[in-house]
Amino acid sequence: MKNIKYYTIPTAIFFLITAVLIDYFFPREGKFRYQFYEGKPWRYELLMAPTDFPIYKTDDEIKAERDSVMNAFEPYYRIDPEVVTREIEKLRASVVVANRHLSSAYLQYVEKSLKQLYENGILSHDSHENIRDGNRDRIKLVKNNVAETRFVSDFFTERTAYEFILNNAPPYLIKDTLRTCNIDNYLQENVIYDEAMSDKVRSDLLQNVSIASGMVQADERIVDRGEIVDNHTYNVLRSLKIVHESKTGNNQQGWITLAGQTVLVFGIIFCFWLYLWSFRPRILYSRKNTAFLLLCILVACILTEITMRHHLFNVYILPYAIIPIVVRTFFDSRTALFTLLITVILCSLMVPYPHEFLVLETIAGMVVTFSLKDLSERSQLMRCAFFIYLSYTLTYVSLMVYLEADLSKVNWLMLLYFGINFILLMFTYVLVYMLERVFGYVSSITLIELSNINKPLLKKLSEVAPGTFQHSMQVSILASDAVAKIGGNPALVRTGALYHDIGKMANPAFFTENQTNMNPHDQITFEQSAEIIIGHVTEGVKIAEKASLPQAIIDFIRTHHGRGKAKYFYIQYKNKFPDKEIDEELFTYPGPNPFSKETAVLMMADSVEAASRSLKTHSEEEIKELVNRIINTQLADGLLKNSPLTFRDVENVKSVFIDKLKIMFHTRISYPDEAKK
Repeated sequence: MKNIKYYTIPTAIFFLITAVLIDYFFPREGKFRYQFYEGKPWRYELLMAPTDFPIYKTDDEIKAERDSVMNAFEPYYRIDPEVVTREIEKLRASVVVANRHLSSAYLQYVEKSLKQLYENGILSHDSHENIRDGNRDRIKLVKNNVAETRFVSDFFTERTAYEFILNNAPPYLIKDTLRTCNIDNYLQENVIYDEAMSDKVRSDLLQNVSIASGMVQADERIVDRGEIVDNHTYNVLRSLKIVHESKTGNNQQGWITLAGQTVLVFGIIFCFWLYLWSFRPRILYSRKNTAFLLLCILVACILTEITMRHHLFNVYILPYAIIPIVVRTFFDSRTALFTLLITVILCSLMVPYPHEFLVLETIAGMVVTFSLKDLSERSQLMRCAFFIYLSYTLTYVSLMVYLEADLSKVNWLMLLYFGINFILLMFTYVLVYMLERVFGYVSSITLIELSNINKPLLKKLSEVAPGTFQHSMQVSILASDAVAKIGGNPALVRTGALYHDIGKMANPAFFTENQTNMNPHDQITFEQSAEIIIGHVTEGVKIAEKASLPQAIIDFIRTHHGRGKAKYFYIQYKNKFPDKEIDEELFTYPGPNPFSKETAVLMMADSVEAASRSLKTHSEEEIKELVNRIINTQLADGLLKNSPLTFRDVENVKSVFIDKLKIMFHTRISYPDEAKK
């Protein structure tokens, strides 16, 4: 009970965090229960208006009306009365100081002209151009709190006002003399833009643009099953959806929606926990495995939500089938399919046409589990991806024909989306490699690559310790066949067997399979011999880690002797020094003991194959006696107590070993010599 508590509490937190993150990314507005498209038949029952609601205009319609209002809008300007008074006073003072000889007729004419110009209004050149650039030819001019429409062309600018004074002078006034009055110094803009009034009127006009084009009364018929959703019906349905989502967006209903979403998400994730707890406890009790599976679900849900919220692309471009492919690669088919089901159930709550989505993705996941029993070659992935594309296409077309009863209603563009999905599935090979690096998994692809005897490490083993290499090859044959018999992973144990003794490369001559005539153990003590023999485990681990071998392969190196003893030197020491107290640790391997079917079978195969070389004859009785004695001794020593092997498994392993050893050591017939005449 203590161990269960130690494991389940951290993994339960993983499930809780995943549920919280999915719930956080979930769309907050209440989902409208109907899906509809303009020009498509209505798939549901008769729909009546649940309450009075307006028929909202589309965004484009509202924008067009607002643009029309803004095009007709006339900005507001005011005449500043202080300008004319200030400029005339400035004119009088200037003329008195600078032109004492100037006739009063000139001053009177200029004053009269200035009053006339300022009464009409003078715009600055920049203001005049800005109004023209805004494609407006009229403005509202406010005088005495009364606004009147004036054409922009009616106003003077500083330049046209100056020309007006010169060109309209009486004949008795000399123009050159007028120019000496510096009239342009007294021409200033007096028509000023009234920003506050303009903004207020503009805002009122925009607010007066109606966002609705009509009303639907409660219990009014909207659409019935099979009817084509025309433009009017589409706008009515769209408006009903807006009303529904706005109601669920208020505080009270928003909290209700959030509560429903939370319970739903947590319930679905809890179902996944129940599956692992009931059928895959070894996966559940591993933080790494639990994190991997939950990450698959979480990433798919987040990508779906981002895609739907921002309308990035069609949701069927997302390759959901990658989930069962990678899960099947590292675990089993049932877990792969159940993980996909949990994912698509969650994602179906975010996508349009959830029933169609569920059918398509569930069938695609089933096709993966049926067509991809193992991922060890590129051709297997391509074949699986092709079957997925085929299942998508056939299922979609069949579903549309069933629902619409019209082949012309099929959206053939969906086949392009399925094709993009097919291409993205090809990247699963790269994804598997990345997941192996991140989570420390070992796929069949990696195992096949590592079991290539031309790999540098195995090639070096065959050159430095050829006897050990041959021993490893024989062990791989025994172990892989035995593991296949009891339902283990033959590829894993075969690869582990090839590498389990690489530590012997450090001192190859100290191991009997590599010796010729001289035995270096004769020159050292029993303790030193045991240290060298035991050291091949730790040396093997160092070599494997330096070569970046996967942890699953290193486990075979650590456990292939477990906590057993170097019995040859242990017994020799006891026989030579019967009265001397012996330090057991000097003759004991560091371990740990095997903890899986594969590592346990490798330990048995390693000991049996090594011991079989000492047999003088290889009769069936002697082979059977040897196999039973070796394995029974390991059982008695408790070396297999941590492995999940049953008694039936052990007996099956023994029978495989016996049959294989009989074949390995079969006696060839002697060919007779030809008699000489």
